[in-house]
Amino acid sequence: MIRKTTGILTLATAGLMLSTSLANAQLQFWTTEEQPDRLARQEQLAADFEAETGIGVEVIPVTESELGTRATAAFAAGNLPDVIYHPQQYALPWAEAGILDVEAANEVVEELGRDTFAPGALAFADFDGETAAVPVDGWTQMVVYRTDLFEEAGLEPPTSYEAIATAIEALHNPPELYGFVAATKVDEAYMSQMLEHVFLANGVSPVHADGSTGFDPEPTIEALEFYKTLAEASPPGDLYWQQSRQLYFTGNAAMIIWSPFILDELAGLRDSDPPAINDDPTSTELASKTGVTTTISGPSNPDGSAWADIRYFGITMDADTDDAAAFVEYSMSEGYENTLSIAPEGKFPVRRGTPEDPTAFVDLWATLPVGVDRKAPLADLYPEEVIGDIVAGLETAGRWGATENQLALASRIINSQMINRYVREFIDGERDAAATVEAMNAELANIE
Repeated sequence: MIRKTTGILTLATAGLMLSTSLANAQLQFWTTEEQPDRLARQEQLAADFEAETGIGVEVIPVTESELGTRATAAFAAGNLPDVIYHPQQYALPWAEAGILDVEAANEVVEELGRDTFAPGALAFADFDGETAAVPVDGWTQMVVYRTDLFEEAGLEPPTSYEAIATAIEALHNPPELYGFVAATKVDEAYMSQMLEHVFLANGVSPVHADGSTGFDPEPTIEALEFYKTLAEASPPGDLYWQQSRQLYFTGNAAMIIWSPFILDELAGLRDSDPPAINDDPTSTELASKTGVTTTISGPSNPDGSAWADIRYFGITMDADTDDAAAFVEYSMSEGYENTLSIAPEGKFPVRRGTPEDPTAFVDLWATLPVGVDRKAPLADLYPEEVIGDIVAGLETAGRWGATENQLALASRIINSQMINRYVREFIDGERDAAATVEAMNAELANIE
């Protein structure tokens, strides 16, 4: 099935070669999915791979907050694992540092079919024209909205600044119904994520490829004015994810921005967070009246963008390259169902299908059960067009610093929460949009 110029075994051939050396082969696989049920899925994946190929895999859980430090130490000691499942922020820095075998990962992508992957996921890991690590899964932030209210009012889906503002004007009727619930609590990561999504939609970023910082005034003013529109259609106070979910679940919000981890809760599958739109906490009524959009466009960026979090398989420079590549290829083909089943609501298939069946894995993913206290496939809860909208954001996936190779700098800016603070002060009327851009740029100049 899969061949490499470095001599990688095809999976079919590997399954037949039960020599002593192959049977005793042992790969080390680091994973940040360390919860017991998720770890069990990965151990089953490793067992299935060994049964087919004779290549053993030791699954080693690593706490995500410790991953960078552990990888750096292992690299210095010359004992990196063969494969690392890691967040996107490590792909390019690790490639530059020599931790990742870029050639090996790029060959895996080529063997599986570059066109079978979501373009945005590949772009995040682009390293001098090659793919530094193999995209595995991801999720995109979503505008969650009431399709029934939109249809009754004759509104277009909320895919742009203009469409969202128009919907707010038509539907905002507090306190019975708020047009939106925007994040305004400065010290919450939720506000950082929502702002980044809104700014990306208009092509706005604080970082540049040469390492310089600063917002372009015109599109940033547009983004600020739009975010103020969202905030003015929201309840007063310091708002974050809790209020947005609560108001949507009680039927008092027309639109919110949330992660896909809300999908099972919307459908009454989690007793700790049930919908309250009616008297039945297990009802799927709210899910049936919900649509999502992942890509939003602004006036200065007609193509728009989604906010995405992508995870990768990195093949390291210390790896047994052929066996490590075979494991990654298996995990993204025969074993991809197990890979995605770890947490389907938050693991969209960045490999959409095969060259022969371009939507095979998207179709498979929709059948995987989600939920906590009860289980059901997403395809049973949401119509086909919603499933399509959920994964569509991977086509236009964006993050500050990703394509500029400045993720570390962007992270420092985000973690400072200075943008949250200035945006909240703008919303509260402390300065106008132009002055806010100037103030942010002045502070950005001090972040290195």
